[in-house]
Amino acid sequence: MKAVRFHEFGGPEVLRHEDADQPVPGAGQVRVRVAGTSFNGVDATIRGGTMQGPIPVALPHTPGVDVAGTVDALGEGVGTLAAGDRVIGFLPMAEAGAAAEYVIAPAEVLTAAPTTVPLADAAALPAVGLTAWQALFEHAKLTAGQRVLVNGAGGAVGDYAVQLAKNAGAHVIATASPRSSRRVRAAGADRIIDHTTADVTAEVTEPVDVVLNLAPISPDQLGALLTVIRDGGTLVNTTVWMPAPSDDERGVTGIDLYVRSDAEQLARLAGQVDAGRLRVDVAERVPLAGLPALHARAAEGALPSGKVVVTVQG
Repeated sequence: MKAVRFHEFGGPEVLRHEDADQPVPGAGQVRVRVAGTSFNGVDATIRGGTMQGPIPVALPHTPGVDVAGTVDALGEGVGTLAAGDRVIGFLPMAEAGAAAEYVIAPAEVLTAAPTTVPLADAAALPAVGLTAWQALFEHAKLTAGQRVLVNGAGGAVGDYAVQLAKNAGAHVIATASPRSSRRVRAAGADRIIDHTTADVTAEVTEPVDVVLNLAPISPDQLGALLTVIRDGGTLVNTTVWMPAPSDDERGVTGIDLYVRSDAEQLARLAGQVDAGRLRVDVAERVPLAGLPALHARAAEGALPSGKVVVTVQG
């Protein structure tokens, strides 16, 4: 089979589009014929070798933590899936990823793919959709009628976060640059603040219940976001290299989010897609052989806002 792998850590140039052995599923695993995967920032970080502590990968390594595809073969003891099932999943980060024609996945991380979008495009949902879901509902406990500030809403996580918060009945304030403001408005934001020209904390004049920070801002800027949160509120931070601050006197809790695979939550997201309540927005599609060039563009900061899907097989 064809796969994109790296045999040493380094820049995008270490990625090779090459032949690899077709994997065989073990107990509790399935082999998935990959229709698509996607690019996530963590793929580049793992490739660079700086994540060997929390995510120790063996070389050669295949990137791609998102998978959408068709179950091809079952390992021993798998009774929840069948050959031919169309599935999506968020793969274990330390194992071989989905930038290949076939990938092995634990059966427990897979769920039925949404039927209303092309199968390859469904790879745009797992990692970023779960990040948004877990931030809003698992950590911030967002409920109808609350106010939420999504700081850095122009990316793929922000797009899902705005949609999910609106679906939950929240009032959504979002920060975005002019190039992504149209997408953020289409996602349902009640108000958009142009963070390139405005002081976000000065613009939020009524306290919010939740701040979801998705932007690579400075520690001082992150700390300033506490001032717009009501007493007892929550700040959820996804830029995990910078600890989330708290305000103990006012009962404002800071939470660092480390997304995890959860097939039940992913099934809920897929259900919202099929119900027409959640839009899967794909900014660009590239073939598997183009993944090394995609990593190079990411390193140059030249990717579009939104999700890039890597198409593997039809």
